[in-house]
Amino acid sequence: MKRARHKKILELIEQMPIDRQEELMRQLRNNGFEVTQATVSRDIRELQLVKTATGDGSYRYTAGTMGKRPHTSSRFETIFRESVLHVDYAGHIVLVKCFTGMANAACEVFDSRVWQDVVGTLSGDDTFLILMRSEQAAHTICDELKQYIPQDH
Repeated sequence: MKRARHKKILELIEQMPIDRQEELMRQLRNNGFEVTQATVSRDIRELQLVKTATGDGSYRYTAGTMGKRPHTSSRFETIFRESVLHVDYAGHIVLVKCFTGMANAACEVFDSRVWQDVVGTLSGDDTFLILMRSEQAAHTICDELKQYIPQDH
């Protein structure tokens, strides 16, 4: 439920100029999510949303640093670096090849982050697939994920 709510929040702030938690809470409720102010506040923090000035002098929530590589080592980076051998894509699908038995762990840490244009994932024993909204999105995320893979794999 949290993941679906986060996805909806990112869609909402992209589609409309939401500048207050109350408005975001109202929009989420209009879309079938029963949320409290505390939940919305926590979601804003977890998604690293920031208020950005618009051209007309008003403000709106935007996705801050989501999808950008953090400067410090994280659980995601550690597990991805130790699990993944190769990343490639064909069409809308990204293939992540892992050491035997490591795909579920790598997929789980991938799923724990918010990524743009990800439709869903499917994990096996040594491979997981990422279904993207477009071929360009697949190419972009493939390039980004390659940054986390040591060159000697």
